[in-house]
Amino acid sequence: MSEEAPKLRRELRVVETMALEFHALAGRLRTAGTAFVIEPYLRFAGQPGEQWTMFLTDPAGNALEFKAFAEDADVFATSV
Repeated sequence: MSEEAPKLRRELRVVETMALEFHALAGRLRTAGTAFVIEPYLRFAGQPGEQWTMFLTDPAGNALEFKAFAEDADVFATSV
């Protein structure tokens, strides 16, 4: 799986700190028929910065990235 963000016009990142909320959102998006650019997956498992992430596009073609971190403190960490 590629670690690169999709090359699209604009990007909006939404950061969640609750994995349960992230998975609930992913489920609602799937139910609604949303096409993911990058399916939800776990990055950095067991490491600092562990996070769930997914990419999709809005109707204007902008990239939307949603993340959920295992630890709140990792949201603004400068290195992982």
